[in-house]
Amino acid sequence: MKMANTSATLLAVLAMSLLLASGVWAQANPVKKPVTKAKAPKPAKVVHATKPAESAKPAADAAQAPAGDKIEAVGKRDPFAPLINNKKDAGQHLPPGKAGLVIATVRVDGAVRSGSAMIAVVSNPEQSVYFIREGDRLYDGDVEKIGLDGVTFKENSKDAFGKPVERMVTKRIYASAGEQQ
Repeated sequence: MKMANTSATLLAVLAMSLLLASGVWAQANPVKKPVTKAKAPKPAKVVHATKPAESAKPAADAAQAPAGDKIEAVGKRDPFAPLINNKKDAGQHLPPGKAGLVIATVRVDGAVRSGSAMIAVVSNPEQSVYFIREGDRLYDGDVEKIGLDGVTFKENSKDAFGKPVERMVTKRIYASAGEQQ
């Protein structure tokens, strides 16, 4: 019985060493695949984000492109670029300054009494701050009244049929519960 146990153990050890040796040999001598002629890949285009006038650089400079440049492979999509574009391109280009403020997007930040007149501090979604007075013309309306608690605007818009509609919009500095800013 003891001899049978010893021979079984010896047989198991030999089998394990044979398996390990074949695994080591397989890793040391990888199988070589037959070589097929493949087309040379097309060179990558370098797109300069900051200097569009210098787009005609030699191919040697393409390999050493600065970090600010984008390298685009011809015919391939960037795997890290988002599939859905979340950027909202404004269909309307607004004029600069107070004339480009849209009443629906304005946030009232404060109000100050200046002599006999009132001045309101408002900001747009891009966090630009503007000082407006009563009677100032905005993109889609006028500043009607400024109080210490908020600003009243007269908004000019059109309904679904194209008929001009005027409405009074009051934006408070501190919106109460349930009220939109």
